[in-house]
Amino acid sequence: MTKAQVIALLKANTNDRGILNWNKLGAETGGLKSFGIGLTQLRKLAKQVGRDHELALQLWKTDNHDAKIVGLLIDERKKITRKQAEEQVEEVDPGSLSHVFSSCDATLPKAPFAFYLAKEWIKSKHDLRRRCGYGLIYELAKNTRNKEFTDEFFLDCIKRIRDGIQTEENWVRLSMGGALIGIGKRNKRLNQAAIKLAKAIGPVDYDSCNTGCEPLNILKHLTSGYLKKKLGT
Repeated sequence: MTKAQVIALLKANTNDRGILNWNKLGAETGGLKSFGIGLTQLRKLAKQVGRDHELALQLWKTDNHDAKIVGLLIDERKKITRKQAEEQVEEVDPGSLSHVFSSCDATLPKAPFAFYLAKEWIKSKHDLRRRCGYGLIYELAKNTRNKEFTDEFFLDCIKRIRDGIQTEENWVRLSMGGALIGIGKRNKRLNQAAIKLAKAIGPVDYDSCNTGCEPLNILKHLTSGYLKKKLGT
């Protein structure tokens, strides 16, 4: 598909209610336009489009939030470069871009250099990089085949979260909470370490704008019946 065809596809799936919600975000939209399409629907549309690195870059350069999301979803993991990732992370603040960029089963966590990028970004002085770094950690925790993803690495991440979460920027705190959930689902040892921290910090309240979002209850996710059965805890 071409960029014009993707934009036409998005326009055909316009959600008026979603547009109203988007417009309520005001400055948080970063000046981007939107067809009001939810992430679940955007995922389906991205599958229709198919993987295409060059098209992904073209969509990223548009001023439309939904098109940028599709661009992130259709990119090709082996063609993403470190330079591209470093440039895009500077622009992922509006809407749900940072979430789709770094987690949410995104393309970037599947890139060959994602592990090294995550280790750098969680130590960055840049809020967006730390936010996305922990988003990457959440996704990397799902991978049980890579021998570099050791318990010691994830335990170090838990320690970093413990030491920094109370003083972090709200959206970084949320990303840290998500990472802790991902780590705690990995195995019994990490689950116990994550639960210990979750009990200490309590639910993560990140809704500084009072939009009605409930605090993230990390402990609830880590002590679900399904996870207890899976890990034998």
